[in-house]
Amino acid sequence: MAELLIELFSEEIPARMQAKAEADLLAALTQRLKEAGLGWTQAFAVSGPRRLTAVVEGLDARSADVREEKKGPKVGAPEQAVAGFLRGAGLKDISEAEIVSDPKKGDFYVAYISTPGRDAKDIIAEAVPEIVRNFHWPKSMRTADGDLRWVRPLQGIVCVLDGAVVPFDVGGVASGNVTEGHRVHGRGPYTVNAWKDYKAQLEGKGHVILSRDDRRNMILEGINKVCAGAGLDWIEDKGLLEEVVGLAEWPVVVLGQMDPGFLDLPPEVITLSMRTHQKYFAANDAKSGKLAPVFIVVANISASDGGVKIAEGNARVLSARLSDARFFWEKDKATPLEEMAAKLKTIAFKEELGSLGDKVERVAALARELAPKVGADPDLAERAARLAKADLVSEMVGEFPELQGVMGRYYALAAGEDARIADAIRDHYKPQGPNDSVPTDPVSIAVALADKLDTLTGFWAIDEKPTGSKDPFALRRAALGVVRLILENKIRFSLDRFNDAQVLKHQIGPQAVDWSAPSLSALSRAIMNEGVFSDAAQGALAAIEGGLPDWAHRVSAHDPSVSDDLLDFLHERLKVYLRDRGARHDWIDACLGMPDRCDLVLIVKRVEALAAFLATEDGATLLAGYRRAANILKAEEKKGALPEGLAVDAKLISKGPAEEQALFAALSRAEAALEAPLRAEDFAGAMRVLAGLRAPVDAFFEAVMVNDADPAVRANRLALLVAVRGALHKVADFSKIEG
Repeated sequence: MAELLIELFSEEIPARMQAKAEADLLAALTQRLKEAGLGWTQAFAVSGPRRLTAVVEGLDARSADVREEKKGPKVGAPEQAVAGFLRGAGLKDISEAEIVSDPKKGDFYVAYISTPGRDAKDIIAEAVPEIVRNFHWPKSMRTADGDLRWVRPLQGIVCVLDGAVVPFDVGGVASGNVTEGHRVHGRGPYTVNAWKDYKAQLEGKGHVILSRDDRRNMILEGINKVCAGAGLDWIEDKGLLEEVVGLAEWPVVVLGQMDPGFLDLPPEVITLSMRTHQKYFAANDAKSGKLAPVFIVVANISASDGGVKIAEGNARVLSARLSDARFFWEKDKATPLEEMAAKLKTIAFKEELGSLGDKVERVAALARELAPKVGADPDLAERAARLAKADLVSEMVGEFPELQGVMGRYYALAAGEDARIADAIRDHYKPQGPNDSVPTDPVSIAVALADKLDTLTGFWAIDEKPTGSKDPFALRRAALGVVRLILENKIRFSLDRFNDAQVLKHQIGPQAVDWSAPSLSALSRAIMNEGVFSDAAQGALAAIEGGLPDWAHRVSAHDPSVSDDLLDFLHERLKVYLRDRGARHDWIDACLGMPDRCDLVLIVKRVEALAAFLATEDGATLLAGYRRAANILKAEEKKGALPEGLAVDAKLISKGPAEEQALFAALSRAEAALEAPLRAEDFAGAMRVLAGLRAPVDAFFEAVMVNDADPAVRANRLALLVAVRGALHKVADFSKIEG
């Protein structure tokens, strides 16, 4: 059993590419070894700023001999069939094949092809160059005098099998057993013969920590040490940590001091400038919890002065960056938000939907309409919406796009705006993913909902929807944001009517109508509250000052299928949201088919009540009884539609078995008892009412024959089953439940 060591040494590999490249190298190498018939006991890979390394332990010295049996045509088969068999088997003459007799098939030709095994050394010498040439990098380059592409110029290859070099050449780079260490502390060269020797030399004199995990732990220990000694709390940043793990071969944590005068800048500006431009970590004062005038840098060198000069040099660079940020901050504060917002008219949003300024106008009108539904002040909601995107033209957001909304909040507070308006400016992009926080202040909710719903209804109105994995406008994220805003704040309104109103506005055109005008605002509210085709909407349309406008025909000819399709899209995001919280897809489907499918809060209440009910013995047993009834009715419907107006005849019931009478009585009580909890939206209470049907349904199927010889009795019992099914369907569509 042998050990294989491979190192691909190059100039600096971008930090974000290292982890995947490490995994890809290991996968490609083990796949090629497996395909060649070699086995091994253990394989792993490591990566760093300048090298990818793979190790295979317990590798077979040689692949096994293979004897393959290839069946051919029958003896006496046409010449063409025999010729094809000879070509496929690699035989020169049919005499080289054997004849095998089979009692059923007769005599036929068989070729036994023996392939001798190969030495691991030969397999590796063939495989590694192919892996290198075909290796995928997100971005790569090639040298001027060759065609080999690599992420950065490939400088050396170590390939050692059981202490001996496996010779080959890739793009002018020959394999060997010599590698290089840290550029400053231990460049080498180092001659290596195995993984243990390789690791000992590089991590010793070479000052190169090979494993990402080891470098990460080394950095964390260093950060905790300097913070503990200075009374600081590290501001954890996992993304930056993973990046610096790929930047330093010999990580040394250094604590630096920045000019305290910069602390008058917003803390987000300071920490983002540290992170984005300099790859520094920030820290808070452990006592006050406020941002401390320090930075933590991970150097790639052990300085003789303990990092004093490193810290001073990095402090000067950081001061230059923060001086630029201060210039942007002061310049932006001197520009009113209204003036910034006016510039949005010059920025394209989507050709069919107007400019970014047009979107702001729509969102402002929409936020005002939504405000009463979420308990917000309409004036504050509209004001916040008009200012929400103003900071997109600010100098600071131009430098740091990640601060959109955040800087708008600071500018609003500096200008004396209401704190609720400032918070809504910051929060209106939220939630931006499944783990992002959801706004809870009513004004923030109104603006965040308005922004996302305007985007969704706009793109549906122009028929630009996500397709497959493509979603360039992040519409799935916007829809999930709508779902989370509604559910986590328990907002109640009918999404289909609301979507109708917004889709109509988009279809009429962004500049065609001033929807803030009183009569048009009344039309929008009527559609949203009562529906496009309601008397209220038609009355509001007729009451528009100056008579019916030329676009009024769009209202009367409105096609609700567009907003229905958007509602289905929102339901799909709702399914994702609920499945992540443990709800089964069939429970969700059972509740989506109910009349209140436009109210997401009610759907969730139904799903929760249904899940709890089905987890009980009563629920599971009643479901079994429901299925039995549904199967009988389904079989009858295949024979022909059930009689229209099928109703239970109480007189016939009174002449039937006791179990039939008991089910009819229990069903009558349940139908009456269901009204109150359904009216109160108490679905758990409705499920408790249904639980009372469990025993009567069981007893009915045990004692009563539905397909009675008397047609009238049979029809009446079918009607009874229809009534049972109908009672259950008042709470959920039990036909959608699986298992």
